[in-house]
Amino acid sequence: MDDERVHLIMMLIAGEKSRDYLQVLASIARQVKEPALVNGLVNATDLDALHEQLVGGFGGIRPVQAQQNRVNRLMFREAERVARGADCGALMVFGDTFVGGVERGAIESKLKTILVTRNPIEAGADQKEFSETIQVRSFSNQRMAQLRSAILVALTRGVIKFTDRICCLDGMTGSNQFDTLVVVDIEREFQTLLTGSTADLLPDDVKPEVLERIIAVATELAVEGREGRPVGCLFVVGDNEKVETFIKPLVLNPFFGYKEEERNILNPFMDETVKEFSSIDGAFVIRGDGVVESAGSLIQATDSDYSLPSGLGSRHAAAAAISVAANCIAIVVSSSTSQVTLFRRGVMLPLTEKRR
Repeated sequence: MDDERVHLIMMLIAGEKSRDYLQVLASIARQVKEPALVNGLVNATDLDALHEQLVGGFGGIRPVQAQQNRVNRLMFREAERVARGADCGALMVFGDTFVGGVERGAIESKLKTILVTRNPIEAGADQKEFSETIQVRSFSNQRMAQLRSAILVALTRGVIKFTDRICCLDGMTGSNQFDTLVVVDIEREFQTLLTGSTADLLPDDVKPEVLERIIAVATELAVEGREGRPVGCLFVVGDNEKVETFIKPLVLNPFFGYKEEERNILNPFMDETVKEFSSIDGAFVIRGDGVVESAGSLIQATDSDYSLPSGLGSRHAAAAAISVAANCIAIVVSSSTSQVTLFRRGVMLPLTEKRR
């Protein structure tokens, strides 16, 4: 029929490693609002003419993305200037600001650069642009909580030192634009925990990747809860022989009898198991190599010399006490505020902000 309305259908095919395909879709959506462009596409006589119309309409590259790139380049140049002026030892870049991660060639600096991402890290040429690349699997939505968790992981890995000052460049996740520049004096930020060495923060028998995984699971529990409800739980990692003298089971141990490799927190299949047992009262007791020894354990350590801030309950008190009684780290997820808190030597370090 002559009066039949013609519909223009466009299909975008993107591979698994493609970057910024959402930006392409957004650009197409903006462009098809232009009647002249749509008429040109609909009335194209052949594929070559259609291609010319597309190139003309979307030509070069997306205007909004080009503007974002200019802002990002400006932010990065200023970050370098600030880092040098503040005598920073490294520049930390949060790659999840960008859909698909930071593009190759976007970061060029003579400073030590650290890429922080929650996405899986794959070996490849992209990583050569950064001095170090670390994955922090789970973040809080709050900026400073993200930053604190990333710095803690970098400290435990030895990527940075307590005495360092670093410059951090960040933006809203998926926004494709940097909007925050922060200079962090690590010694001041972590002053309540510091005695001058990374080893003092991380017990000798605890592997950095084990602590990272526990923080990731704890943060995900704080954000997601369980079956739509907030949950609270306690993880104790390290100095297992000493910790065992301060605990007793509240329930039959659900991890008893399984092979060590099957109940290791580094096993990807363990995430859901730990989350499922998070509703059991008591603590998860985990060895420094990641093997989960028990769940539902009552902490019987006491610390009469340490007083908690008001508003914190028995779970936090138990975490503080066991972190003093043994050379371990305790991590608490609060059921009332969904805040994740790390305890070391009785001193608390909030890893996420309280839920409002």
